[in-house]
Amino acid sequence: MKYRRTLFLAVFTLFLIMPAISLFGVNFSELNLSLDDRLLFKAEFESRHAVFLSTLNNNSMQQLTVFPEKLQIVDNGRSILVMDRFGMTKVPTAGGLPAQIPGYPSFAQGNMPLKGRLQEAAASNDGRWVVYIEPTSPAYGTLFIVNTSNGTKRVVSERVELPARDFPVKWSPDSRLFVYEKDKRLYYFPILSDLSVLIDERFRLMGQGSINSIIWGQRGEFFYFNGNSLYQVRNPELFTRTIYGDFLSIGNTAITIPFEFDSSFDRYWTAPDSRSVLISKNEKGMFLFFLGERTGNGNSVITLPHIALQPGAENITVLWAPSGKVSIIYSARNSITAAHFEITQDNARPIQSNTVPLSSNGALSPDGSRALFWGEQGLELWDFTNWRLIQKLKSEPVLSCAWINNGRFVIGTAKQIEEINISGSNITQRRICLSSADEIGFETITRGQSRVLARVGTEWYATDTAGGWTPVNDPQLRQVSLATDRYRVFLERNIPMVRNLQSVSTTSLLSRHTANRAYPQRDSLKIALCFDLYDDDTGLYYVLSALRRNNIRATFFLNGDFIRRNPHSASAIAEAGHETASMFYAPIDLSDSRYRITREFIVQGLARNEDEFYNATGKELGLLWHPPFYRTSEFINSAALSAGYVYIPRTLDLQDWVSREESARLGLRQVSPSENIEQITGNRRTNAVIPVRLGLLSGGRDEYLYQRIDVLLDALARSGIEIIPVSDFPR
Repeated sequence: MKYRRTLFLAVFTLFLIMPAISLFGVNFSELNLSLDDRLLFKAEFESRHAVFLSTLNNNSMQQLTVFPEKLQIVDNGRSILVMDRFGMTKVPTAGGLPAQIPGYPSFAQGNMPLKGRLQEAAASNDGRWVVYIEPTSPAYGTLFIVNTSNGTKRVVSERVELPARDFPVKWSPDSRLFVYEKDKRLYYFPILSDLSVLIDERFRLMGQGSINSIIWGQRGEFFYFNGNSLYQVRNPELFTRTIYGDFLSIGNTAITIPFEFDSSFDRYWTAPDSRSVLISKNEKGMFLFFLGERTGNGNSVITLPHIALQPGAENITVLWAPSGKVSIIYSARNSITAAHFEITQDNARPIQSNTVPLSSNGALSPDGSRALFWGEQGLELWDFTNWRLIQKLKSEPVLSCAWINNGRFVIGTAKQIEEINISGSNITQRRICLSSADEIGFETITRGQSRVLARVGTEWYATDTAGGWTPVNDPQLRQVSLATDRYRVFLERNIPMVRNLQSVSTTSLLSRHTANRAYPQRDSLKIALCFDLYDDDTGLYYVLSALRRNNIRATFFLNGDFIRRNPHSASAIAEAGHETASMFYAPIDLSDSRYRITREFIVQGLARNEDEFYNATGKELGLLWHPPFYRTSEFINSAALSAGYVYIPRTLDLQDWVSREESARLGLRQVSPSENIEQITGNRRTNAVIPVRLGLLSGGRDEYLYQRIDVLLDALARSGIEIIPVSDFPR
């Protein structure tokens, strides 16, 4: 009787935790148990899958394939760091199986993956160190540094904002220190033989700015933008000597530009010889400046070449060769644009060319003679010096690329990671590791340990789980088995279960796995994320790109002034398939006593906005609305209803409309975007309407919520919240 009660309680407890585990979104398939109690299976997460092998007698787990979402060459070209949804692994460039980074959170080491974007990290060039952020809340986390050889880790800083566009860490080329961002301030972290003696963070403060304020030059110099001044530190060893001094005192002013560099919106690139700088201003224009002795008295600029970027420019890539050739490649409205220049001592000469690569994802060889471009349409190799296509190397989608040296590079596809050698008369390709498998199983043998077999397309490969994958011409697959003399395995509600036949226990294969506590698993609910466009379109294309990557359809409220000023942007919203709604024909406060508000005024204003939208897009505006600034009354709502419009109130006021000026004038505190994210995820309410204001505020603002839209979308997905258009709510 006692035995039955114990077994019942164990099974009952197991079923209680199973629904929670299933919410993490990992799907398991192709369970197969070997004669020596090794469990082979596939795990799929957000359309990415990997093959794992678990030894049941000690519950260890090994990853056999790795999906190459991001590649980095380390250790002088001997190793590849590969990042996928299941963690980070190291693969020998010579070929082999992925090895887990000890101390780094990964699925094979007991951590459940997080929904949303790939979890970024920053590795030193020598491969000895990895810096990553472990979330502690929907918007914040703890910054850790991990020794990749022994797994020891140390806290770098606490309550660091989760990364939006860029990971907030940049390593020096010699791997001796890195710079990180926290609270819009920059700090440095030197790699000492004993990190326990490192001085307090307060004394490692460099100054204000974001991670985009800094760049490491190709010669080891350090550049830092502060306001309208670019500082240059020629000897990075000065970092460790400036404990109590002003950081800016150790650098030289390389140039002073005629406008403020806003690291929240702007980007910059320095020439390989560190004598000029190219600045992207809010992804709308590019400016070239010459540094040092090529400026006049008082750092005035001799020449100021400028090019305007197309509306909606994104994914800007700048390739700058030691020869002085520069290419600016970007995407805009589903097309690729490329601009080319040759920069000499004191001017920039444009180079005319009508040819463009297949994507703006590009990387230059170390000597600047060749360039790679990759994406959904494949992989291209270009002669960068003469700007011409050499050869299209792949037609299948290519996920990532990285140069080893001038003649070799590695690429990652959905099938494999491989090295391509272009140094000889013929281009050769060599497999390094498998990315995935269409079919898996154990090899039939009479003695010894069975090899693992995997089919990719029509080709078969085998591994003894110690060495890499090798081709197999005549695979002998053992019949799939779910039981041995010691264990039975099965799937229960998508959870791999292991029945130990030598005891009374039935446990989950994931019994030792833990989830990040920053995102407690709850019942899912639906909200509407709405975007209000008043004046300009700043932030719009970044938001559209983020929504497209996450396959989200949202609701956009537009007024006539915005449509007239930004017809291309209004069209981009409609073309992307988002729901559009009205915010009247002008951004006026309808509650202001200076206006004579009549029923006809409301009806005509809404109709005029419909016409403005149709003239710009050729499509009809939706019949949902809210007045500008949500200033309304029962009379105003009634008048709009008579014209067929449904008023959409907001559920939560994020106060992202509070500018610096209004903060001082009204005594209102600017709520940071990270605080907004915690508000939204913390106040869970089904059918909530959450408005996000796009564009720049006339009174300025420290940071805008839309700049952290990726973090918000990740937080909502991880909290079980689905985003839908307002019209999909039940009425």
